[in-house]
Amino acid sequence: MSKISPIKKPKQSKLITWRFWILIVLLPCVYSASLLFFVYTNVWNSGLQGGGNGPADAYRHSLSSALVAHTLSPKVVNLVTEIMENQGADDASHVMDRHNNRLGAKIGASIPLSWHSVEKVNQAVRRQIDNGKINATDPNQIRFLPKDYWQEKDRDFY
Repeated sequence: MSKISPIKKPKQSKLITWRFWILIVLLPCVYSASLLFFVYTNVWNSGLQGGGNGPADAYRHSLSSALVAHTLSPKVVNLVTEIMENQGADDASHVMDRHNNRLGAKIGASIPLSWHSVEKVNQAVRRQIDNGKINATDPNQIRFLPKDYWQEKDRDFY
């Protein structure tokens, strides 16, 4: 009579679980870091003034929102905007940021995803920045505050 050995679970299942959790943690970190690097590099190299409440701030908000909407979903932009921009909801700066986030999400969602689409999103946002207006009320136009309200932030922080 031969002995039947018990079925053992492969040790690989623990390895797969470990790799799975590393991927779950790393993927959002890599995505966020890549997005921030792209946005801040473009804003920093734009030559725009007004790192706070001006054109550079509007570019940063609209570009990051456009890229998130383009690669993930406009719903993610809405969620993040709701969380980040609702303190001081009636403050002119937060109103401007929400406006530019919505427009950026609209731009990002309108461009089909392709190999070179991230640069197309950047170009579309930059065109909007160049045509932006102080206190614009048109939902299809970038908005920034009057120059008296601009804050020149150190380039290391915006």
